[in-house]
Amino acid sequence: MNYKIAPSILNADFWNLEKEIKAVQCGGADFLHLDVIDGQFAPSISFGPTVIESIRKHCHLVFDVHLMIHEPGKYIPDFVNAGADIITIHAEGNYHLHRLVHQIKSYNKKAGVALNPATPISAIQYLINDLDMVLVMTVNPGFGGQPFIPNVLPKISELKELIEKKNAKVDIEVDGGITPAEAKMCADAGANVFVVGSYIFKNKAFDDKKRAVETIREALCAI
Repeated sequence: MNYKIAPSILNADFWNLEKEIKAVQCGGADFLHLDVIDGQFAPSISFGPTVIESIRKHCHLVFDVHLMIHEPGKYIPDFVNAGADIITIHAEGNYHLHRLVHQIKSYNKKAGVALNPATPISAIQYLINDLDMVLVMTVNPGFGGQPFIPNVLPKISELKELIEKKNAKVDIEVDGGITPAEAKMCADAGANVFVVGSYIFKNKAFDDKKRAVETIREALCAI
């Protein structure tokens, strides 16, 4: 399995953001996960396309942009122009999900759909072959540092079965409370992309963010 690690900068030290991003790059990160929160769809407010554009000028990683915002269709062009490679929108509240997915793909970007913990797989069942990625939230969106919700593990397995049944080429990403132990459990259930925030950027056991990324990789390689 080709596992991908996506450090989330939501919990990074923005005073030292350049240093933090360089450290995770050196640690072997594959994606940079960028949580865009508007304070309406989910609590908290993070950052927008201007910050992403600034980082894009200096970072070679795949930009995995997760939009937790109302009416994402209005802003998709802004995030495309800012340098997004993958744009993920939420199933919840977006009644024209098919249209939004194909809006993203019209810019030759990969399209993902995120599912909150209480949202069933059936929400994207008939869209699965149009997607590049499904993001299974393992916490409720809005804040970093929340504990992993283990009841979501069967949903990952169910999603994996759906993808195989439909012969779809879709990555399964997990986000929320991911440590080496949770990464291993999610990988066993079928996930292959791991968003890691607090464990990398807030963990006092690691002065070196590079080493934090490496421990996630080691846990996955041990499977």
